Amino acid sequence: DQQNQLLPKKVEALAGQRVVAISTGSDHSLALTADGAVWSWGGGGYGRLGHGDEQTQPLPKKVEAFANQRVVAVLVGAFHSIAITGDGAVFTWGKGESG
Repeated sequence: DQQNQLLPKKVEALAGQRVVAISTGSDHSLALTADGAVWSWGGGGYGRLGHGDEQTQPLPKKVEAFANQRVVAVLVGAFHSIAITGDGAVFTWGKGESG
């Protein structure tokens, strides 16, 4: 949620998912699950969440652009995001001059 948390709190939107990696920036985060799916949340400026818009996403939402691919690594920059698929392809999205 969008409230400050003074203690660790489980991310309920990812309940039932086996998260194997997380990457965070100052304004957005990515989670990678064991099935190769990517989830994003936070500030959506420049399209850095990968949902085809610039909307802020307060809860993790699956990035549908990778529906038919297996992602093996994710990385977050200040204004962009990166994913590597199982076949070694590299995908970037977000602010063009940032990555």
